[in-house]
Amino acid sequence: MLKTEKPILGLDIGGTNIKAGVLVGSELIDIRTIATPSQESQEFILETIAGLISSYSHHDFYAIGIGIPGLIDTDLGLVLNLENIPSFRRVHLREFLEERFSKPVYINNDANCFALGEYKFGAASVYKHVVGITLGTGLGAGIIANGHLYCGFNCAAGEWCSAPYLDQDFEFYCSSKFFNAKYGSKAKTLSKKAKEGDPEAIKAYAEFGHHLGELIKNILYTLAPQAIVLGGSIRKAYPYFQESMLATIATFKYPSVSQNLKILISDLDETAIHGAVALVDEYAIQVESVAKAS
Repeated sequence: MLKTEKPILGLDIGGTNIKAGVLVGSELIDIRTIATPSQESQEFILETIAGLISSYSHHDFYAIGIGIPGLIDTDLGLVLNLENIPSFRRVHLREFLEERFSKPVYINNDANCFALGEYKFGAASVYKHVVGITLGTGLGAGIIANGHLYCGFNCAAGEWCSAPYLDQDFEFYCSSKFFNAKYGSKAKTLSKKAKEGDPEAIKAYAEFGHHLGELIKNILYTLAPQAIVLGGSIRKAYPYFQESMLATIATFKYPSVSQNLKILISDLDETAIHGAVALVDEYAIQVESVAKAS
């Protein structure tokens, strides 16, 4: 639940699509998707984002939350980089949008938004220490510590994707990259085959589950969360990697931690937009002070 019932606009800006929606009360409405002009200039992309926001003006939203896959200086509202968009480097996105719309803007990494969205709206709402993991074409993670989003410097906390693991890093073994590299197939294709009982597909997901379990053990050593929420497209194949993942987690050195860990599977629709909206609520005190001063 959020602290405010005022309308909030949420955006999920990715390398392929930009999605947006407005939270009114507890309902996310008017959800739209446009293609990201990823090969265009920085100025063109900024105007595209502004145009989408302008189209929501009739909702009279009071603040904007934005999730972006990349490193963010949240103090400055500065996007240091945006994955798969070459021109989007060191962009003062918050300054640009606040000057254009005279509304407070909050920006954060999309994986952090996922974790925050699950904590505010989803399966993790009853816990205070949570890690959200997104499993898809890449690997992402966000941290909720004592009921609040923990970002670290430049939103770089929780970047287990780049942590060395075996001969690569965790992202290689805990994303679709693993299935492509080792089995020459997409994760979704192997999921369908596993459902049909294909031995190689079942083996592939068992291996994936082991690697994910090793990642979760690293997270337990670092943070000891109460719950871990799995999101992203690969979460749908959970029945095929659950057993090996849990077996690996069971080898954690401190059973009092691992045996009490809850593994949750995200079932929240439009998680990215919910998370972007939740950013505004996370900083509600600052938003209210800006609104009163304007």
